[in-house]
Amino acid sequence: MTVSAKLVARLQFLARVINRETTHLRQTDQRLFAARFGIEDARRLADDAELAERVEAFASRFGRLQDTVGDKLLPVWRQALGETPGALVDNLDRAERLGLLVSAEMWLTLRQLRNQMVHDYIEDPVILAGALQAAHDNLHVITDAASALMNDLRRRGIDLAA
Repeated sequence: MTVSAKLVARLQFLARVINRETTHLRQTDQRLFAARFGIEDARRLADDAELAERVEAFASRFGRLQDTVGDKLLPVWRQALGETPGALVDNLDRAERLGLLVSAEMWLTLRQLRNQMVHDYIEDPVILAGALQAAHDNLHVITDAASALMNDLRRRGIDLAA
């Protein structure tokens, strides 16, 4: 498979970004979920600046990694395969068909959780606690997909180290 140097450089850049974003998200995840995050924790956010910052960091990093993998890596991965990237759902479906993503539907559900973590948390601690816990429980969907996509590229002879 011949891939342009420009595309390889883009993939190498994305691999570095995804590795860094994954590391930061996992660190924040460990700090925020040292114990189960519950409704009472969500209610304390207005009075606990440190906890509020951890929640904000987790939600932001979760969304950023999901965007980087879904909106940036997936289309470039398809280009590297000689395909024409489509809409997000089409790219997710393609990755799922190749066994690189557990479920396109689950990915879209996690995208909705991100919106709940960012927009709804101010008003409803029940929604926030549920969304945070679900994101934590399913974080592997995003990180596993990122790893699988990058491993797929390596198997196809694309060097992501640079």
